[in-house]
Amino acid sequence: MNRYPVWKYAIMVIVLLLGVLYTLPNFFGEAPAVQVSSIKATVKVDNAVRQRVEEALKAGSLTPDSVVLEGNSIFARFDSVDNQAKAKSVIEKALIPDSSDPTFIVAQNMLTRSPAWLTALHARPMYLGLDLRGGVHFMLQVDMAAAITKKVESYAGDLRSSLRDKNIRHGGVSRDGDAVEVKVRDDATLTAARNLVSDNFPDLVTTSSPQGDGFVLRATIKPDAMRKVQEQALKQNITTLHNRINELGVAEPVIQQQGLDRIIVQLPGVQDTAKAKDILGRTATLEVRLVDESSEARSAELGQGPVPFGSEKYLDRNQMPVIVKKQVILTGENLNDAQPGFDGQTQEPTVNLTLDAKGARIFKDVTRDNVGKRMAIILFEKGKGEVVTAPVIRTEIGGGRVQISGRMTTVEANDTSLLLRAGSLAAPMEIIEEYTIGPSLGEDNIQRGIHSVVWGMAAIAVFMCFYYMIFGVISTISLGVNVLLLLAILSMLQATLTLPGIAAMALALGVAIDSNVLINERIREELRAGVAPQQAISAGYQHAWATILDSNVTTLIAGLALLAFGSGPVRGFAVVHCIGILTSMFSAVFFSRGLVNLWYGRQKKLKSVSIGQVWKPEGDSGHRSVASGRAVSDSDGDQ
Repeated sequence: MNRYPVWKYAIMVIVLLLGVLYTLPNFFGEAPAVQVSSIKATVKVDNAVRQRVEEALKAGSLTPDSVVLEGNSIFARFDSVDNQAKAKSVIEKALIPDSSDPTFIVAQNMLTRSPAWLTALHARPMYLGLDLRGGVHFMLQVDMAAAITKKVESYAGDLRSSLRDKNIRHGGVSRDGDAVEVKVRDDATLTAARNLVSDNFPDLVTTSSPQGDGFVLRATIKPDAMRKVQEQALKQNITTLHNRINELGVAEPVIQQQGLDRIIVQLPGVQDTAKAKDILGRTATLEVRLVDESSEARSAELGQGPVPFGSEKYLDRNQMPVIVKKQVILTGENLNDAQPGFDGQTQEPTVNLTLDAKGARIFKDVTRDNVGKRMAIILFEKGKGEVVTAPVIRTEIGGGRVQISGRMTTVEANDTSLLLRAGSLAAPMEIIEEYTIGPSLGEDNIQRGIHSVVWGMAAIAVFMCFYYMIFGVISTISLGVNVLLLLAILSMLQATLTLPGIAAMALALGVAIDSNVLINERIREELRAGVAPQQAISAGYQHAWATILDSNVTTLIAGLALLAFGSGPVRGFAVVHCIGILTSMFSAVFFSRGLVNLWYGRQKKLKSVSIGQVWKPEGDSGHRSVASGRAVSDSDGDQ
């Protein structure tokens, strides 16, 4: 009756071992480290840079615990914060000889001290939020007026192209504030232009007025479309910030919308505000231009003459000069995707681009008129442009799908795709709020949070052991397993733990022990009714299950609502709360039942159980009914 089969005990042991394994990394703490990352997307951080870092540290009489290359960054770990600060200064002098044109970012960071064998098993500690780990916080204001201006200029260019394609004569297309104006001579042309706008530009509304001998057609963006432009600008900026910050390896950055035109950026573990600004400043813009093939341009590339008028000189990744025309054909705004691939015929590595409708139309026209010429893709970072690639146009390219190939390795194709996908800002941003939370304050928050959970659990354990005896001890062990599983799942998910998350963890203790109280009181009730101990244990778990399920499901629904509609700290609380409910159901019912079965299930003639004082009513059955009803009422109240 109260015996588990072997496979259930095997599940308990496996879950317990996994819980210990994935919770363990959280107890090793963090080591101060110096992180070296590339400030330019075209500059690689490789083993050669790692050797330069090691040589600089050796010359500075500094001995790091380790210097490793992980992803796109180099991490040098140290035994103290003082050595960390000295190492940062030494590495900066070695890698950044010209502070006005830095190539690398050298920042202080904190890394886990978990042993390599745990990391190899993908057992990593939870990320700590800004309030626990310390770091920098920024609020950025998006210039929505600039986003709208950029969109209106795009409409002006599209409208000019459409009028030319339809052979509609006009006296000029220009932008006037947030509107596009088209000058026409007669009513027939005015009607044709108005119909063109109505058919091809559904987001524009037109009005007309006489001007001199002709008319002016004024097209403005509809209010709904205006809001959509602002929303898209905000989303594109958030995506671009994610792409850039993730390349730097910052652990769990928080980038989220605040209101209609603001973005919150939190970088846990980063203490240098200036370096954090450098990270945010790595947003890039992308431009496609034609290479100047004139003889003057060739001479300028060889350094034998000036750059021709109407052209500019940029360097490619090999530091070779390329002369390109100033006229911009496409920008990163017209690029939907960029993925590495292979040519179907030559099997050479390629970069496959996908353009939007406007970009596809422009690209088709440009490639048709410039077959055999080179087209340069330029990436601008902090006002400085660099030629990512400059392929030759082989044939007219339509359909919005572009393939770039020629003398590229697989790694170069992957890197180029990453650069092109990074995109550009849809609108400029300005930092309007910034502050730094020191690691000492974060450490104090951690200590206080841990004390609240530990002392809360200790108080519960004392009460349960005193009030329910052996069953209280089993409930306490189950409660510890619940906390263990909760920490393990959060670590496996690489979740970010914040102060609200610790609060949810403390609440999970109360929810978990509530289930054990229900089970213990149900068993007491059966014993009061004169049921044999083995049957009382079985009936207690069976009867309490429906109540436990009901109470946990309703609480889980509330947690899911917080998760769906909340943001920021509320979502952090909701994640821990929901996971805590699921782990509590496993530990309070399945795991505790296994311990009870292991302790009492072996005894065939069980005469009593240690579950605290059980008052057996004496007298008539009515008295017994009252006592039984009181027990049910108490347990329902615990629910």
